[in-house]
Order: sequence, then C-alpha cells, then structure tokens
Amino acid sequence: MKKIFSLSLLTVLFLSIVSCSSDDNKIIIDKSTTPVLIAPASGDNIVINPNAMETTALTLVWDHAAYTESTEINYTVDIAVAGTDFTAPLEIGSTTDRFLLLTGERLKSLLTNATDAGTPGLGLPDTEDALIEVRVTATIGDNDDLPMVSDPLALSITFGSGEVIEEPQDPVLYLVGAPQAYYGLDAWSPVTAIPMRYIGDGTTQVFEAYVKVGAGDGFKFVSAQADWGDLEGNYGTIGGAQDGNLENSGGSGDIKVAEADGDGQYYVWVDMDAMQYKAVKMQWGIIGDSTPGGWSDETPMTYDFATNTWSVTATLTAAELKFRSANTGTYIANDAWKFNVGNSDPMVTYDPSAGNFTVTAGSHDITLMIDFTGTATVTGI
Repeated sequence: MKKIFSLSLLTVLFLSIVSCSSDDNKIIIDKSTTPVLIAPASGDNIVINPNAMETTALTLVWDHAAYTESTEINYTVDIAVAGTDFTAPLEIGSTTDRFLLLTGERLKSLLTNATDAGTPGLGLPDTEDALIEVRVTATIGDNDDLPMVSDPLALSITFGSGEVIEEPQDPVLYLVGAPQAYYGLDAWSPVTAIPMRYIGDGTTQVFEAYVKVGAGDGFKFVSAQADWGDLEGNYGTIGGAQDGNLENSGGSGDIKVAEADGDGQYYVWVDMDAMQYKAVKMQWGIIGDSTPGGWSDETPMTYDFATNTWSVTATLTAAELKFRSANTGTYIANDAWKFNVGNSDPMVTYDPSAGNFTVTAGSHDITLMIDFTGTATVTGI
C-alpha cells in the first residue's frame, strides 16, 4: 500500500493595502488563507492504465483560498519533478473551480514528451515511476493579483506496460452529496465524488472522512467516479432510516448525519463488509500539563465552518500539550485518546507514536485544521 499522509502547512498572511486589479475600482482585498490540496493524499501512487487512457486517472481537489472580501478566485495548477523546488514548473490547468481532472492520456503526455500544444512536458521516461510534486496558486482579478501558493503535494506515477494491470489495489469508496460544494465541487456529482481515506488492513473494506456537513445536507457513498447510471455501488440508507445501515440500491436514501447536531465537522466511518456506517460531530480541544485542564480535561476549541478551522486563545504554562477529540474516540472506538494530534511529521490523527507539543508560557492563539483525509495543520504553538 503506497500511502503516506503528509502535512499541509496552513499559512496566514496579512498584507498592507493592495489593489485588487488595475482594471477595476475594487480595493483592499488582502490575503487570508492559502489553498490546501486535499486529494489525493501526499505520497499516493497513481497508476495510468494503458487500457483505459481516456478515463480519469488523476483527480486533484483543493480547499479554497480565502481573501478578506468575497471575490472570484482563479486557480492555476503546476507540476514539477520532485525535489526541484519548482524551478521549472509546468502549468497543467487553470480554473475557477476547486478541482482538476486528468485522463491517463493527458497525464502521460504532461509527464513525458509533449503537451497538446507541442510544448515540452517534464521529459520523464515512461519506463519507471515518475516522482512529481503538484501545487495550486490562487489569484484574483484579471492581472493575477495577490497570489497564494499551496504547499506541494508529492505523488508517484506508474506507467502501465500495456498489459492488464493485476497488482492488488486498495479498495476505494467515494463520498457524493451536498458537502461536495464546500470543496469546490458540484454537489451530488458522482463524477467528482471525493475519495475517502482507506483504513482497512488490505482485506477489509473500512473507510473514513473528516467532512464539513451542514444541518440540511445529505450524502451517499459510491464505488467509483462515474455517472450515476454506470455505478456498480450506490450506497445509502434503507428506506431513509438514519440507523447506520446501508444498502446498495439506486433507491437508497440520503445519509443526514447533521439533522440533530447541526453544522460542523463530522467524522464518518464506513465498513462496507458489514454495510454499516457511523458518524459523529467532532469537538476538538487542547489537553496537557500546559493547558488549564491539565491532562484530565480538554480546553475546547471553537470551529469555524467557513474556513474549516478550529481555534482557541489560551494562557499556557511552559510544558506540553496535544490536540484531542475525546467525544469522537469514545463514540467510534470506546477510547477517548483514539483521535488525537501530536507533534509528528506528518501530523495525522490517531498516531500513537506522535509526541507532545512543547510550548512556551504565555497567551497563544492556536489553530487546528483537519482536512478530509485526517491530515492535521497546526499554528500558534
């Protein structure tokens, strides 16, 4: 299984007054939050199947960039050979959406000889895995003002040999529904359904997602990124009952996990072998001997739905802390410490080997972002 979940660095920048663009009268639009690539996971291996070159081989999804005023945002996607620090980047797409789809044919041409316009691609051989990095740059206005660049996403690309690829692949499952709109995708479009994180052991089919869900939002699970009529798996509730059981049917009902508890970030766990799911609204906090509650009680953080960010301002002592969502761990695994974030690289949830964060005494403005796959970003420590 070639999956490594990497740390996405959240950067908050404050600039002095900057004009939006020279061709209009809009003013004072400052940088706020950089875009964050959320799918695929950093370190994933993407296989180009030579028998399906016209189908989508790579789906890139990123969380939106935020500016201090509402404005249309342009996104440019670049790739580069891994380890080159984007000294010779290749632009592969420009869009106002927050996703980009590449067929196997398009991806191979970009990595090897030439693009559609005859411009040289990266020039990598197709006889070995290609190691690349991807980044997204957000700008506004006709002059591409106020650029904000995501952290790079590392990927390896395997070129098929021309024979049917028989290597065992991890099971896949995708989330489709109203929450797609929060990630720059068309709501209820299975073609751009969001890949869930596989957490099985290679033989079991268990998946998870850390997803923004509004009170009225429904969603389902699907087996592939395809049109509704081409899906083999269309998983939803049985007769609309919100009891954790699933059926595979075009008539299955929507899953509505936020009807009772309202808007928030929800942890969604799916066991496709048992055809069951669990979901809980997360409550993250800081805990440790540097925090007001010590190692016994979490100091709760506040969730901002728009930015998908947890935050707390706290006076800390010079000691250690971690982040924990005890309610999630208790509900899912009967273990309050199951969902915690510590000082590891990458920072991901439920890493038992992750150490504590060491903090200095004083007031701290701390933020935590948990992306769709469970990768954590921390500031203020």
